[in-house]
Amino acid sequence: MLHESLHSVAAITAFGAYVPDRVLSNHDLEAMVDTSDEWIFQRTGIKERRIASEEQYCSDMCFGAVRNLQLRYGVVLEDVDFVLVATTTPDTFFPSMSARVQAEFGIARCGAVDIQAACAGFVSALQLANGLLLSGVYHKILVIGAETLSKATDYTDRTTCILFGDGAGAALVERREEGAFLASYSATNGSDGRHLYRSSLAPSIGGQPIQQNGYIVQNGREVYRWAVTTVPKGIQELLTRSGYTVEEIDWFVPHSANMRIVESICERTGIPLEKSLTSMMQYGNTSAASIPLALDLALQEGRIRTGDLMLLYGFGGGLTESALLLRWTL
Repeated sequence: MLHESLHSVAAITAFGAYVPDRVLSNHDLEAMVDTSDEWIFQRTGIKERRIASEEQYCSDMCFGAVRNLQLRYGVVLEDVDFVLVATTTPDTFFPSMSARVQAEFGIARCGAVDIQAACAGFVSALQLANGLLLSGVYHKILVIGAETLSKATDYTDRTTCILFGDGAGAALVERREEGAFLASYSATNGSDGRHLYRSSLAPSIGGQPIQQNGYIVQNGREVYRWAVTTVPKGIQELLTRSGYTVEEIDWFVPHSANMRIVESICERTGIPLEKSLTSMMQYGNTSAASIPLALDLALQEGRIRTGDLMLLYGFGGGLTESALLLRWTL
């Protein structure tokens, strides 16, 4: 469903990111499973990933991204009145990662909610932040996408261990008289959720048995087919109904799942590949963190400018899609 945010009051006013120090390269993986640097890069576009240490967890990724945001923009967080953290790999199911952020940064009074929308999580959190700000009750919201996927990865399975990495991105979203969030789009295909899952309590999904080892399990062929078919349709609907065109987009920021998926989406939509911002080559697939990490890389390179029209599109486990069209305000 398309949600046209014609009365948006949301704008991103600060941004930060964090990745752990340890690098896991394709050459490192050659010593772990039957694979090669050439095979991985040709099929995924990934060269390396960042991996959390044994003592680091999702909360540490969140803290690092928020501290980076403070360092870069000198913002005050004591008056934040809501914290949203998108993650599929929390330290604990409760207390939530958003509650951990509240405690770490001494935010006296705020709501705190974790969002589990997998690779669409960060964009979904931005959509929810806009809704909270529109309510008039909240004015300053901290949105974080963070993952430690390495702790949920089976490093004996060469089909998945080559993909995933760790990291986080954080955005401060504040109420402004004229909002920068222009339109949004959401869609879900829960009937095919069994193609990409991580088990918890139940032994099945919709009556179909699943592996109960707590690792990420993916049917790569089916997920690829779904993404390259549905995402272009979602982009076209969002642009058509919001009144914008492909030519007006300055930057396309898709979930960094796989470079071959991004290439196919660009080809099918007419978005020039050189207008896409990704983070998979440096960081791998970081699920809810991949879009903010891609934005951070582009900001460091000086590619994004104030006023640029951005199309953020998260897609993945669920199977879920969340898109947001916005003006960059930093």
